[in-house]
Amino acid sequence: MNAPRFFAAAAFLLAPMIGAMAAAPESPAGASSCSGCHPANTGIDTPIPRLNGRNAAEISEQMKTFRAGQRSATVMGRIAKGFSDDEIEAIAAWYAEQR
Repeated sequence: MNAPRFFAAAAFLLAPMIGAMAAAPESPAGASSCSGCHPANTGIDTPIPRLNGRNAAEISEQMKTFRAGQRSATVMGRIAKGFSDDEIEAIAAWYAEQR
């Protein structure tokens, strides 16, 4: 295969991957702390719920409830206390957009 055809084939094969990477929004600061317990993969069986695709208002409300100590938890209360309202809203909105 000559060089122009090789590069054309490579560009054709890589274009969907590059487009997907460019379209994926970067997670807001703090969102990575959720992934240690909350699975992104639907194939993982765990009592800890997935956050991807959940309603943003629901995620936000739950985090604020944990932060205020109104809901008992082992770790979530301590984690949620580290976030401001704006950070919680940004994390919730980002997870709601993930599928």
